Amino acid sequence: MKSTDELKNEHEGILLMLKIIKAISANMEQGDQVSATHLDGIMEFLSVFVDRCHHGKEEDFLFPALEATGILREGGPIGVMLSEHQRGREIVAKLKEAVNLYKSGNQNAPADFTRLAADYISLLTQHIDKENNVLFPMADARLDPAEDIRLFESFEKLEKERIGPGKHEEFHGLLSHLEKEYIV
Repeated sequence: MKSTDELKNEHEGILLMLKIIKAISANMEQGDQVSATHLDGIMEFLSVFVDRCHHGKEEDFLFPALEATGILREGGPIGVMLSEHQRGREIVAKLKEAVNLYKSGNQNAPADFTRLAADYISLLTQHIDKENNVLFPMADARLDPAEDIRLFESFEKLEKERIGPGKHEEFHGLLSHLEKEYIV
């Protein structure tokens, strides 16, 4: 499997989580109570899987490899991706605050969560589209097979070190559970 294929597969899980978040936002708007455990699981997924694992693979390994092939960081696609990663972190920090307020019974928290969730969904949906359709094809065209294998191995090592053994599968279990609860 190519390194970009692994990242695209992870994008599918992230897009599913975005659908779940959208459904939860709709429930909150209707005044339905949302499980604190579900919200905590979502926040962990966004912080650990999306940021530490997925974005970590891109920032620590893919982007430097692409820079080595001549793709620009400043004023180029890598700089845009890094800026969007940072914006996502900022929104997730605010989402966590909204979740904590929601769990404490704050009446404004559902509206805050819904607004922030919409911003995050929009950002990540567009971000993933750019990576899948612009950046990753550039990577596939420029990375030689030996470098691609090295990247894939680095991704596997990062996953074990940053999120731990079995955590990836645990996140897939969370996605499956939340999908059944909110989407199906």
